Amino acid sequence: MLKSSLMLQSTTNPALKVISGGTVTSPCGFLGGAVHAGLKTRDKNTLDLGILCSPLPCPAAGVFTSNRIKAAPIALCQKCLSRKCAQAVVVNSGCANACTGEQGQADAAEMVHLAAQRLGISPEDVLVASTGVIGTPLPMKLIRSGIDNITLSRHGGHELAWAITTTDTFTKEIAVTLRLEESEITLGGVAKGAGMIHPELATLLCFLTTDAKVDPDLLQQALQKAIDISFNMVSIDGDTSPNDTVLLLANGLAHNEAIHSGSRSGEKFEQALIEVCLSLAKQIARDGEGATKLIEVTVEGALTWGDARVAARSIAASSLVKAAVHGSDPNWGRVISALGQSKAEIDPSRIDLYLGELCLFSGGHPLLFDKAKAILILSQDEVPIKLCLNLGPEKATAWGCDLSEEYVTINSTYTT
Repeated sequence: MLKSSLMLQSTTNPALKVISGGTVTSPCGFLGGAVHAGLKTRDKNTLDLGILCSPLPCPAAGVFTSNRIKAAPIALCQKCLSRKCAQAVVVNSGCANACTGEQGQADAAEMVHLAAQRLGISPEDVLVASTGVIGTPLPMKLIRSGIDNITLSRHGGHELAWAITTTDTFTKEIAVTLRLEESEITLGGVAKGAGMIHPELATLLCFLTTDAKVDPDLLQQALQKAIDISFNMVSIDGDTSPNDTVLLLANGLAHNEAIHSGSRSGEKFEQALIEVCLSLAKQIARDGEGATKLIEVTVEGALTWGDARVAARSIAASSLVKAAVHGSDPNWGRVISALGQSKAEIDPSRIDLYLGELCLFSGGHPLLFDKAKAILILSQDEVPIKLCLNLGPEKATAWGCDLSEEYVTINSTYTT
């Protein structure tokens, strides 16, 4: 099992800097905290209920699951975000509050009111999220007492990151600073996810914050763009969840000039948000249930970005490719087959396939290659696969992980 997180260590953008130990509460004004409420385990060291908040209501954006079965918190979040404004998020792990009927909706609404009462704010400004076992009612008695015991602090984002985990083996966190013309802004984020991960979101929770002053319309636009490039390009097991939620709050406490769509500062903000989401997405892929390797699939030379995107996702999601990578088996035919079933426009006679820098297939023909070198590349913690379609200018990258015996073990005993 991979234990260490994959952080954004460097960037080609000189205006963007990673904050060491940064998290979702690194941006000015944001507070967070979490407690052990007993939702996941009796181990009092296990956090499972948390709050993230801003000192004032702020522009907010969100993107949610594409699964047609949606957990109770989703409807409440979507209603709140119709105002493009929020001030806090309350979240629990251990119970998804999905497929729980009218009682689940009432429980999600009560979570919102409890958090609003704890913070002294309007329930209309509180977002809610849950993750865990589907079909189990929320243990509201534990949540009622737990919310009252949450202590909020500037460093509480680290606690929140642990509180949202389920089968994760490490927390996913990052924060960066971005230099604009006359000011500096900060973006931070936490995420969870290790199984039921597939493009179009997955069993994913992600909370993003910034102290930048951003136009609400740009906030939603930038978030969707960042998700399309990051979280929607990750596949661990091909399954999506009813609970997928990504939320972004911008409280404006950096006192920068307002960032609008089409401006130079807007472009910089979008790129910084993409970098944050990419780091969190890669951390999720690295921590796939039972994973021992991160797979990075790059498809270039496609006619359209859509073709490049669907091709890369198809390969990263292939169970056969994942199994071959796990066994360090240079069976490149599985990669080509996954490409062929992607529906992307291809010409088999023009495809080049690389494992790292080692070319295995070119121009429609298999090549003689050093099998020992191929096995060595496949044995690394990070396995790069590249396909050149040689049809056009577009490129996309997707991430996944290998498929191990431990994945089956974890998911065959999830509720027992």
